[in-house]
Amino acid sequence: MLQLSVLDQSIACAGRPQGEAIRNTLALAHATEAMGYKRFWVSEHHSNDTIVGTAPEVLMAAVAATTTRIRVGSAGVMLPHYSPFKVAEQFRVLDALAPGRIDLGLGRAPGSDGRTAYALNPLANERPQQFPNDVRDLRAWVTGAALPDGHPFAKVRAFPAGDTSPEMWILGSSDFGAQVAAHFGMPYAFAWFFTDGAGGMEALRLYRDMYRPSERHPEPCPALCVWALAAETTEEAQHHFTSRARFRLFRDRGVFLPLEAPDVAAAYDYSAAEQARMDVFRRTAFVGTGASVAAQIKDLAQRTGAVEIAVVTWAFDEAARVKSYRLIAEAMASAP
Repeated sequence: MLQLSVLDQSIACAGRPQGEAIRNTLALAHATEAMGYKRFWVSEHHSNDTIVGTAPEVLMAAVAATTTRIRVGSAGVMLPHYSPFKVAEQFRVLDALAPGRIDLGLGRAPGSDGRTAYALNPLANERPQQFPNDVRDLRAWVTGAALPDGHPFAKVRAFPAGDTSPEMWILGSSDFGAQVAAHFGMPYAFAWFFTDGAGGMEALRLYRDMYRPSERHPEPCPALCVWALAAETTEEAQHHFTSRARFRLFRDRGVFLPLEAPDVAAAYDYSAAEQARMDVFRRTAFVGTGASVAAQIKDLAQRTGAVEIAVVTWAFDEAARVKSYRLIAEAMASAP
């Protein structure tokens, strides 16, 4: 059965304190757990006026403490910013808080601009090249496995130890991450929403073709993350989507702004080219009733062979966002 999960990015809304976005993340985790979603993942971005989830490991601790069943994960920790050993310690602590419920999703991209990447790590240019080795070391520390012979930190261990360990994922939007995931026998999630699907089929093909079975994952585990929004009617869903469409218009120009109310976003005097671009967004997005969005999700999963879909939803109206997750979950559960 196709699994359904959540990716939340703690989106800032115009005219509201940014801390509200973090608190909304916690409330959404509680709500989507009751809806039956399998995982709740939080993202990592920096110096971004739209996406204010900057510390997934901290936010995960709060989510884990206020939920009981849903898996809690990072989507992802941008590993080149950090010491793999310190990340291992953080996630060993998280696993102690919620044994067997923690996912460690890893990314190689900066999740920021170049200047911010340097502020996070003065070796920002060099660390991405070490990503495969860092993944190897991190996995050993997280699981308590041995590092390679002759490794300078072979005797170093990440605590607290325990009977369970986080499930590690590679997240990406290119062929590179797919190959790293395949090499280590790890689950792989492609950011379909980030590229509008571009490169997704090839990345998943490489992942399957190159997959090396691991003890924890003898078979490939391909997943996708999609952007979706559902409402009682298509018209209502498109109304709420206006906020996202305007954001996309400016994001493609490198401008990141807090999410605006749909009425405000609709009232701007757009040029013909801008309006045409937004119309493309409307036609290609997973936006509509719960049944229509569920059908699009199932069709995509069948075409790609994905075994799990993580849904990311933005809406200026938080109640509309929560309702969207409920409508999609209900439609997915009732569809043949």
